Amino acid sequence: MLHRHLNDEHFSIAAIDDVIARGRREDWARLGLALLADPGLAEKVRRVCRPNVIDPYAQRYHFLMNYVEERFAS
Repeated sequence: MLHRHLNDEHFSIAAIDDVIARGRREDWARLGLALLADPGLAEKVRRVCRPNVIDPYAQRYHFLMNYVEERFAS
C-alpha cells in the first residue's frame, strides 16, 4: 500500500501516522523492520501515538505505543 508522505522508505511523522491508521500487515512489518534498524525512530512513533492513546478505542495506537515502550525503553 502506498502511504502519503512515504518516499524512499523515509518514515516521517505523517507517514508513521498513516501506516498506523490505515496500514495493512505488510506496512506494519516494514515499520517494525525500520524500528529495529533505526531505534531513533521510536521517538517519532511515541510522538504520533501519545495524543491518540487518550482514546480507549484507538487500539492500533495503543498496541504500537506499548510495543515501543517495552522494546525501546530508555
